[in-house]
Amino acid sequence: MPTESPGSAPRKSRSSRRVTWPLRSRQQGAPHPRTLENLKASTGQVSTVAVQRLGSSLPWFAQLRADERSELGLLAQRGIASFVRWYENPQEPVWVLTEIFKQAPTELTRSITLQNALQVLRIVVDVVEEKVPELAQHNDEVALREAVLRFSREVAFAAADVYAKAAENRGSWDARLESLVVDGILRGDHSDSLRSRVSALGWTDQGDVTVMVGRAPSTTGPAGVERIRRVVERHADECLVTIQTDRLVLVLGGLKDRVRSLTKLASVFGDGPVVHGPPVGSVFEAKHSADRANAGLRAASAWPQAPRPTPSEDLWPERALNGDPLALQAMVDAVWAPLAASSIGLVDTLTTYLSVGHSLEASARELFVHANTVRYRLRRVSDITGWDPLLPRDAFVLHCAVLAGRLNSRA
Repeated sequence: MPTESPGSAPRKSRSSRRVTWPLRSRQQGAPHPRTLENLKASTGQVSTVAVQRLGSSLPWFAQLRADERSELGLLAQRGIASFVRWYENPQEPVWVLTEIFKQAPTELTRSITLQNALQVLRIVVDVVEEKVPELAQHNDEVALREAVLRFSREVAFAAADVYAKAAENRGSWDARLESLVVDGILRGDHSDSLRSRVSALGWTDQGDVTVMVGRAPSTTGPAGVERIRRVVERHADECLVTIQTDRLVLVLGGLKDRVRSLTKLASVFGDGPVVHGPPVGSVFEAKHSADRANAGLRAASAWPQAPRPTPSEDLWPERALNGDPLALQAMVDAVWAPLAASSIGLVDTLTTYLSVGHSLEASARELFVHANTVRYRLRRVSDITGWDPLLPRDAFVLHCAVLAGRLNSRA
């Protein structure tokens, strides 16, 4: 165990494992032999009183499992025993983290908060302080009390260090688990293991789920991902955030204001197009949204003027030209089929309007009807499909949908 001479600065462990500073040597002289003897003899009694005090003073202590209560009791005993060893050998540094906590923090930090740990420490210190008049010889009482306070301070720092390290480890593990979950979602995994992982991340599936994809920002380290997460959490009740190579993927649950939120969230992406898929009812159905968002992102370069973000359905023509069968079928189902089922010649009116250069008068002459009739039918097209043929971009989508429908009919 490393040592230090009085007055020298403490040295950190050379190990790569994170540890706390060793407890500095005491400046007082050696303790009275009778005080030390009393301390050693009463270690078990003080530990027992401390554990009993935990049960009577802390309501949450009784709610712990038996093994957790036992581990806390052992923790208190190790702390008291470590204090006695240090008090006996004031020049010997005590490595608080390794001697007192050992393997306990890995398990305890999952069920006991740092606040609870400090409450335990306070009670143990109170019990030891109460015993000082009984344990110390008259000339040793002040020195023993100061030693207890100094030791408790070091244990508090060690506890904070332990919980900080546990939080870092949980954060790293959560990031890896989150990446596995998103990968499973994109692959359409419906296994029990995926459900277990989603549950471990705290996902409650309380609202519609949308997948949003785009280029990752330039800063993609853990700190960058956390900044993205903080922004996303302002707009969505739940979120999964992961970076796959150069692509940022957001799985968003319970968007507070869908259109406004998606527009705001485009800012967390890097340069280039950002595409979001349609909403689905559950995170386990998110592959439906993800497939369409990714297909839209692959085809978005064909529409340089695309808004940011772009709904995947707005990219139906580009996706279809890029070989996406989902886009072809969507245009057939959402546009061609309802128009073809109409009894007032909407398909003929639309195709005529598109073929004569988007002119109402020319369309009316071709169809031998009044221009207002053409205008009415085109308005019906807009009502049925959601795409307005009087707008250039919408007219392009409708044109592609008509072509897809005719090809599908021939097939």
